[in-house]
Amino acid sequence: MNKKYINMQTIKHLKNNYIQLNKTIYRPYTICQLADTKFGQVDENGYSLISEWFNYKGFTYVAV
Repeated sequence: MNKKYINMQTIKHLKNNYIQLNKTIYRPYTICQLADTKFGQVDENGYSLISEWFNYKGFTYVAV
């Protein structure tokens, strides 16, 4: 039987609700603050301008 192991990612809580996931730092945004960013926009080739993000405890975290 072939066993696959999944490595858990390291989460570190920084100041001002920032989160470090492995070696990437994520900045928290509320829904109102996301309108001022490039979240949800695409470039001329159809690729998303923000590709690294996740939701956690009421914030949307975007890679810095």
